[in-house]
Amino acid sequence: MPLKSLALSLQFGPIDHAATHRAALPRHCVTRWIRHALQCDAEITVRIVDAAEGQALNRDYRHKDYATNVLTFDYTQAPVVSADLVLCAPVVAREAMKQGTSLQAHYAHLLVHGTLHAQGWDHETSKKDAQAMEAREAQILARLGFDDPYAG
Repeated sequence: MPLKSLALSLQFGPIDHAATHRAALPRHCVTRWIRHALQCDAEITVRIVDAAEGQALNRDYRHKDYATNVLTFDYTQAPVVSADLVLCAPVVAREAMKQGTSLQAHYAHLLVHGTLHAQGWDHETSKKDAQAMEAREAQILARLGFDDPYAG
């Protein structure tokens, strides 16, 4: 099955260690990772933010007052997926270090995860849905050459 088309806007807010995060997120890689998770064509904005912006967005839109790793704002799912994926750089870096994985591998996982959310996948509705979403993520990441983030 051919990959779907993607109109990508990749944005970096004012973040610490910006060069490290930019190096982990070359545009061609971000495009590839997201396209592998798409079931239809898409227009997606990916924004890399600091902890303050990540916390404000999570608080204002999810009523959870902390910075989380990825937020998905999905606007349409058909005929074109339209979404914003917001990734919090310090949270992603901290998680990658804790998990013993590379920053790039963790960003790839979270972008696949957020892209699936943008298409209606949800891991918070039931254990069965969580298992299905995790299996799909692992399958996509394996095709991209990354280890299963849920193994071990």
